[in-house]
Amino acid sequence: MKDRRADKSMALHESEAIILQSYSLGEADRLVSFLSRAAGRMRGVAAGARKPRSKFGSTLERLSYVRIWYFENPTRELVRIRQCEMIESFLGAFGEYASSVALSILSEVSQAVLPDREASDANFRLLLLTAQTVKRTGKADLPLAYFALWTVKLGGWLAPLDRCGFCGAALAANSAAYVARGGSAVACGKCRRGGMRAISPAALALARQMLAERLDKLPDSVDAAGIRAAREVIAIMLDIIEQQIDRKLTSRELLEPTA
Repeated sequence: MKDRRADKSMALHESEAIILQSYSLGEADRLVSFLSRAAGRMRGVAAGARKPRSKFGSTLERLSYVRIWYFENPTRELVRIRQCEMIESFLGAFGEYASSVALSILSEVSQAVLPDREASDANFRLLLLTAQTVKRTGKADLPLAYFALWTVKLGGWLAPLDRCGFCGAALAANSAAYVARGGSAVACGKCRRGGMRAISPAALALARQMLAERLDKLPDSVDAAGIRAAREVIAIMLDIIEQQIDRKLTSRELLEPTA
């Protein structure tokens, strides 16, 4: 009876969602961070979720794509999660090391970058598409490069990749360019300044291709040169993300080296 009275005092919401992280809370509950398609990044309590026969089952595992029902009280930070129904699980993809690291980075970056309760269908679709591609292909480098690049793009932190941000000259396809700290500008060789990081022609070309095509339209597999280019894009974009959030990404330490 107590729960019913509480339910009447709060609004019940329903939305597609992606679970970003789940933490133990007390003896039987879970504190859940999730990305709602309708309402943005939120946190809530799933009462009894740690009990052996919990109604939540595996729906609160990281990156689970679910339909979620939750109660919201405008005066409280945390919502109360009533129910989840699984749409797609990514639990199996966490069993392979490279995929697991990539999926962990997707989760950590989304949690760090996206603001509370600010809906972004573009970020939701990006996260879901990238996770689905990692799961489907078992490949991590290309999807992670795409995700990192588009996260920077959607965040408004990506400088134009077709011209020098200082002199305005077009960046030649066969010449290296240089990225400023925090991604505020891309420079040609003549305008290169101290502290800038080089980006190879191959990585620059890949980044341009990724901005022009959907991830599911790109090839599932690439050769060794393509993997190096993808890892270079990952490194540069994660540097920009870390600059913007002002901290290191814990899961990034598990990535294989670029070289």
